[in-house]
Amino acid sequence: MKPALQKSPISADRVFEAKHLREPHFDPNWHFHPEYQLFVVLKGTGTRFTGDHLAPFRQGDFVLTGPNLPHMWQSDPEYFEGNKGLWTEGIVIYLPEDFLGHGFLSKKESWQLRQLLQRSGLGMEFFGDTGRQGTQLMRQILEQHDFDRILTLLQLLHLLAQSAEYRQLSSASYTNQLKASDTERMNRVHAFVMKNFREKISLNEVAAIANMTPTSFSRYFKTHANRSFSDFLTEIRIGYACKLLMEENMDVARICYESGFYTLSNFNRAFRQITGYNPLGYRKKYTGA
Repeated sequence: MKPALQKSPISADRVFEAKHLREPHFDPNWHFHPEYQLFVVLKGTGTRFTGDHLAPFRQGDFVLTGPNLPHMWQSDPEYFEGNKGLWTEGIVIYLPEDFLGHGFLSKKESWQLRQLLQRSGLGMEFFGDTGRQGTQLMRQILEQHDFDRILTLLQLLHLLAQSAEYRQLSSASYTNQLKASDTERMNRVHAFVMKNFREKISLNEVAAIANMTPTSFSRYFKTHANRSFSDFLTEIRIGYACKLLMEENMDVARICYESGFYTLSNFNRAFRQITGYNPLGYRKKYTGA
């Protein structure tokens, strides 16, 4: 398993790093690093974890994370089953904390950019025209060289700094309390849950994976995830149900069972509590069907 706190992904002779990712699945390790990160999903679906926030992701998902904010784009289970027709694709940009220099950021002209970077500490998801334009600028950066790349990066940051088309991700109360040993343990838990969430999962079972007693694990998980394990598991299942509602022509009863629920009443109640819609209302809002 990869270490949670990774070495800098930026070459010593570069201002920033931009990479085109194309793999069977995204990196399934919960991790954090000292760089700012911009990431856009070009292909693939799954669940995005950002601090104490989780949500389904799909093509066009565009997120800025600040330094040392734990994150992971966990591809859906089918991406790990060896289907050569499925793969993921994305663009990632890493920026060091001092990429513009602290003196520059303290000046009056930089106040919007300074606010953007401060907000990124909790994670930001951009959407609408901002997400589309931002994706095009990230594609341009991949094709450019030398100072042209820096100019386009500044244009991208200016776009994001001026935009109102964003959602803050982690809750305002979230702080990263994870150590490397904690993230290794959380990775084991995440991997188990993402592989088995469609089946019944007991607290005893997942506590054993973390090498803890059920009571200790419950306290530990709530401290680091800012929610109970039961609520976390329910959110994973509802996120998967949202994906099925948007992408598959299944009836609600089948989606209920495919997502790990055993009764329609529990599924409908949890779905409304988390999304604010009933399943058919959600499908109509996001697909028009």
